[in-house]
Amino acid sequence: MKPWLGGDTGRAKLRFLTLETTLIQRARTLIRISSALLAALVFLPAATWAQASASGKTSVQSPQSPSNLDCAQVPRKYWPTCKIPVQEQPEETPLQEPQTKVQTKRMLWVVPNFGAVNSNTELPPLSARGKFELAFHDSFDYSSFTWTAIEAAQGLGLSSDPELGTGISGYGRYYWHLYVDGVSGTYFTEAIVPALTHEDPRYYTLGEGGIWHRTVYALSRTILTKTDSGGTTFNWSEVGGNALEAALSNAYYPAQERTASQTFQNWGVQMESAALNNIAKEFWPDFRRKVLRRK
Repeated sequence: MKPWLGGDTGRAKLRFLTLETTLIQRARTLIRISSALLAALVFLPAATWAQASASGKTSVQSPQSPSNLDCAQVPRKYWPTCKIPVQEQPEETPLQEPQTKVQTKRMLWVVPNFGAVNSNTELPPLSARGKFELAFHDSFDYSSFTWTAIEAAQGLGLSSDPELGTGISGYGRYYWHLYVDGVSGTYFTEAIVPALTHEDPRYYTLGEGGIWHRTVYALSRTILTKTDSGGTTFNWSEVGGNALEAALSNAYYPAQERTASQTFQNWGVQMESAALNNIAKEFWPDFRRKVLRRK
């Protein structure tokens, strides 16, 4: 049998067919690559635009729900669920209040102090009955008896009134004379005269300033006092009340003590005692807090 192609002609044709097949395959490959490039050129911008649009949509803030909005930004119907903006207030430094100087009913447990008022304190006016109750407490508290005992021992030791005698009997006479002096002076200065003149017999502690300033204030309270209406007036209660007490003492002191000069001297002693008592009342809270370590 003869071969279908033979010789040089057959080989040349075989090469041609092989070349043709190779060219066809390469052409198909080029067509595929070109199609892929064309598709990329066509669809890549579209995909990029779509992605940009999608990202733009996501970057736009979604409307806030009423619960995240301030009440001023939503209709009234959403107010129950909206946020109420809270403005932070700047922290304010509290004003330091003046320190109150606390008085007690007795000084050193033996000196009556019922008429002293704490510093930085305003009290309603005392009624006439209140003034007599104040005088009663200052006169018949146990501390008044103790203080009189100390004064009687001092008078006996200094022989301030020789006519009253010495020894135990002399001490007894000093005691009851001084006690009657105290009770009558207290009722005249804290109850009887203040009720007639509408003055406040209480001592209002200043509690502020230097020692000299407070001392001057305490001394001035012997001639100045508050009225029941809150004003300031001449202290008829202290000045006039002590004068009445000095006059009354002529009824029970020995005849040698009943002269006009002695009566005036007794009045001066009572005014001096009132001034010293005011100074003691003014600084008693400081002494109690700093020396005795009491609040």
